[in-house]
Amino acid sequence: MGGFSYSEGVEAAVEWAGVRGEADVTGWLADQLHLSLAPADLAVVAEAVRAWQAGDGERVRALNTWVLATRESAEFLLQTEQMGRSFLEWLKLHHTDAAACFDGLPATYPVAFAFAAARSGAGVADGCLAYAFGWAENMTAAAVKAVPLGQSAGQRLLATLGERIPELAVRAGRLPEPEWSNFNPGLAIASSRHETQYTRLFRS
Repeated sequence: MGGFSYSEGVEAAVEWAGVRGEADVTGWLADQLHLSLAPADLAVVAEAVRAWQAGDGERVRALNTWVLATRESAEFLLQTEQMGRSFLEWLKLHHTDAAACFDGLPATYPVAFAFAAARSGAGVADGCLAYAFGWAENMTAAAVKAVPLGQSAGQRLLATLGERIPELAVRAGRLPEPEWSNFNPGLAIASSRHETQYTRLFRS
């Protein structure tokens, strides 16, 4: 869905936040996984899977609004909107009612992904696992290019993130909404600085 074109602040972190090698980028992405992806996007994916399965359009729209409201930079907002639109176009090829289900809804990526997970028959935890591992693969690819890292370092990074994902996916599926959080100031600052970075490979 175009996730490969986003570094989610890693490119800016390399220039301004001292992310220079394998250990640095592993720490940066592990923090992102724990502080924002798991308690925000994964929690939304879990709840949206349930809402799509129940046919609760009102709940889907509320979750979509929450995602839009929690993107802390113009680039993060652009990313979730663009990937949501792209995913919806793919969904239309496989589900004849996809256009109607998203009518009037500016789909964000987590909500569109949850639709696909719900229609596949996957459980909540499996949907969260798939979403998180897709994120980890994209971020590893971005780090390999931006830091840069060798392929072996990239494999170690992906393995480290992959080891943490299953527990976080299960936890996110059980997280009460009042505990959802996208609070990660370092990530937001990196994304904002990336908007004016002089040279860059990625869209965020």
